[in-house]
Amino acid sequence: MNTQKHTFGKIAALLPLWGLGGCLLMAGCNNDPAAPVTNPQDLSEEYYAGGKAGTAFVASSFAYKQPMPCVDEDAALYKQFMRGERLADKSFVSNPDMGYSGLGPAYIRKSCIACHPSYGGRSQRISGKYDSNNSRNGYLLMIYDPASPTLALASTFFTGMTQTRAVAPFKAPIDENGINIEWLPYIDEHGNKYEDGTPYSADYPYAGTLQYPQVTVEQSAILFPDFDMSVHKASIEATIGIYGTGLLDAISDEDLRAEHAAQQARGYCAGVIGGDIDETGLNPYFPGVHPGRFTYLCTRATLDNGPGANALWNITNVTRPDRQYHYITAKYASLSSQDPDIQAALGLDADSIYNYLMSKKLPAEMTTEDYDAFMVWHRGLAVPAARNLDDPKVQRGRTLFHNESAIASERLGCIACHRPSWTTRANYTPLPAISNQKIYPYTDLLRHDLDMVEPGRVKVCRTTPLWGKGLSNIVSGNTDKLHDLRARNFEEAILWHGGESKEGKEKFRALSKEDREALIKFLEAI
Repeated sequence: MNTQKHTFGKIAALLPLWGLGGCLLMAGCNNDPAAPVTNPQDLSEEYYAGGKAGTAFVASSFAYKQPMPCVDEDAALYKQFMRGERLADKSFVSNPDMGYSGLGPAYIRKSCIACHPSYGGRSQRISGKYDSNNSRNGYLLMIYDPASPTLALASTFFTGMTQTRAVAPFKAPIDENGINIEWLPYIDEHGNKYEDGTPYSADYPYAGTLQYPQVTVEQSAILFPDFDMSVHKASIEATIGIYGTGLLDAISDEDLRAEHAAQQARGYCAGVIGGDIDETGLNPYFPGVHPGRFTYLCTRATLDNGPGANALWNITNVTRPDRQYHYITAKYASLSSQDPDIQAALGLDADSIYNYLMSKKLPAEMTTEDYDAFMVWHRGLAVPAARNLDDPKVQRGRTLFHNESAIASERLGCIACHRPSWTTRANYTPLPAISNQKIYPYTDLLRHDLDMVEPGRVKVCRTTPLWGKGLSNIVSGNTDKLHDLRARNFEEAILWHGGESKEGKEKFRALSKEDREALIKFLEAI
């Protein structure tokens, strides 16, 4: 076993988290050789959120960093996993004489961990100035056209995820000093109170308040003189957790399409199913070769063209053999090539600079071996096991969530979108060990309209997988949720549900305080 690096600390610290009659549940080795280790073979399948091959029984601050058991038990895979982890952990630089070189010319962050604290965690909400050097700012900035039916990105000028940093002598498309985030109050039609008169989030210092972000970008911060910010809008999206993405990738396309058809039959998911690349190139809203399942808008369908595979390139702009070009726009290349400061610093004319920036055959700054190792890490991150499922309060919450109450008003409808379980496909070639696994992500991987006030570009949003979310405070030091982190806890996340999930929210509001707490206890347990 190779888990010592990942488990850290004494097993005794985990005991209160499991609540299983004193049964110690932690697979693998630990730093206290005197502590007993019990293999959790007698647990019900729901404890194995990622299936037997993809679940890690670690509930510490390292819960999102664990390799899947199938990776941990294979020496070659584990070696690649660790190599990939180092790539995720390191900050890239622009100096070609140093390791992890290739940053820029324009970029978003220097590393994966800059957006994903503790690898799979999420950063906390930020107010005031947008500062990408702030390690707690995991936001990505989007500039879009509010007048277009699809809220199209301003992609002529900016990349999909807007770059706000650059390596000298190049200049950032947007100066971060001109990006502002303000949190505005929101009062719903019930005055932010439950039917029993209790204010929302009554046990928190911010009782009775709901907030949403408003992002503004000053015109003076825009590099392009011909871009009019007054007819565009900006919004922020928090990064999505990484753990378990290999298992989501292993769900079959046929099962996803069947779920989409079932949702449309009940009047949900009115829009098209997200798509991936087809023979014409990237076309994220076309139901092409694969149905989408990654990103808030389901624009990515496979992990090889998904979150980490793209981010390792476009967040840092580090080229590799399959991406031997920069993640920039032609508009940015043209403007930069004509900049006298850049010409003087590089000693090149405009044509030479433009040709370099737009070249499709740049040297690969990352090796295929490093990229393959990164994908083993990305695909092989385990899902934390569920906890305390035998607790009576958690069981009551499960009954409410799963629509198993005998009382109709208590059947909240959560599983209509937060589908509890899937079974991965029979032959998942990239990691065969996670084939045929019953997993519990609690998502349908489809987009729904929650009709939130000022949602930004995410008018429709993928149903968030709920597995492991109850450990976010332990791992990341915060409990912020939803696509822009407007919800500060599970309770507020539910209360922001409208649109297709309006009825469920209203039933939640009508529950007793004890039942509301039970439902949230269940969410914290899975």
